[in-house]
Amino acid sequence: MNLEQFFADRLSSLREDGNYRVFADLERHAGEFPKATRYREDGSTQDVTVWCSNDYLGMGQNDKVVAAMHEAIDKCGTGAGGTRNISGTNHYHVKLERELADLHGKEAALIFTSGYVSNWAALGTLASKVPGMIVYSDALNHASMIEGIRHARCEKRIFRHNDWRDLDRLMAADDPAAPKLVAFESVYSMDGDIAPIAEICDVADKYNAMTYLDEVHAVGMYGPRGGGVAEREGLMDRLTVIEGTLGKAFGVMGGYITGTRNLIDFVRSFASGFIFTTALPPALAAGATASIRHLKQSAAERAAHQANVARVRAALDRQGIPHMPNPSHIVPVMVGDAKKCKWLSDILLDQYGIYVQPINYPTVPVKTERLRITPTPLHTEADIDHLASALSDLWSQCALARAVA
Repeated sequence: MNLEQFFADRLSSLREDGNYRVFADLERHAGEFPKATRYREDGSTQDVTVWCSNDYLGMGQNDKVVAAMHEAIDKCGTGAGGTRNISGTNHYHVKLERELADLHGKEAALIFTSGYVSNWAALGTLASKVPGMIVYSDALNHASMIEGIRHARCEKRIFRHNDWRDLDRLMAADDPAAPKLVAFESVYSMDGDIAPIAEICDVADKYNAMTYLDEVHAVGMYGPRGGGVAEREGLMDRLTVIEGTLGKAFGVMGGYITGTRNLIDFVRSFASGFIFTTALPPALAAGATASIRHLKQSAAERAAHQANVARVRAALDRQGIPHMPNPSHIVPVMVGDAKKCKWLSDILLDQYGIYVQPINYPTVPVKTERLRITPTPLHTEADIDHLASALSDLWSQCALARAVA
């Protein structure tokens, strides 16, 4: 086999289908988020406004977060210097884990290098090390959860998305004595819908199952202290494990799990994805701690964010731009065609200075391609008007159907 030709052919197929991923070369402006400079391949630059960042609240630019990271670098230097087991546990890591445990009302927390790794390592460890474990996984769970469960090679069942009745049906058919774990998310990042957490917990309790909730798109965003949807709904105590990220609303980098002291120590002791990787740099831990502490005390960012989400939706409605209704902060503008979705994204960037990445297969099913817009509290009314006007122009050029008021 000519492997180079194989690689080239597969890449050509991605391009032909409109699914080839192009990374925008951006330089964020400290203190001016969501503004950035785009570097083109020809060496020229362009001022752009970012509309698809997961830095949902702009905390990556927050003065307290920046100052905390500078202070940590001045005190400790850059890298952690090793794995957590071999010289890499810095006091900033310990403080961050305490802060996270407090955020979710749990006994302990464990930080990882990313949210992907925290899901993969935690689920893979729990599901493989507990004898006879059966995992029940929502059909739309994130790839990191799917990989962790697959890695465990345990018995698994897939229940229909957000369908607690289907979960009940599946659990009723299994051995009552078998250990069970239900894995699901609070906010699903592509459609922006929210899980019926209470109902899923009811089913899990009925069959004496553990619950594992991924709150990566909700921590910092919901609840009186930013503890996520489970905090907002008063359900944190009903969840065995709450997993989250430090790289979205908290504006830094890393992932984590929270739970009982024994469960966290179990994952710490057996998860290869934790044991054999270099620890987060202390500055990242310091920045995340500052961000969490700030958002525990301040609801201003969440309130301003929710107001801007409503403004974006209203502006799109005025222009007849179809967007998926949901109760969260994610605004999926539905295109339904991979090539048109890529074309819209390219023209928005090149001609309007608006950066929003196309979301195509396999991230979403074919014919549900979309532009995933994530407003922030720092987008201005002028930014919102410019976005809606640009989309309206291109909707006409692309002969796409408009929403009916």
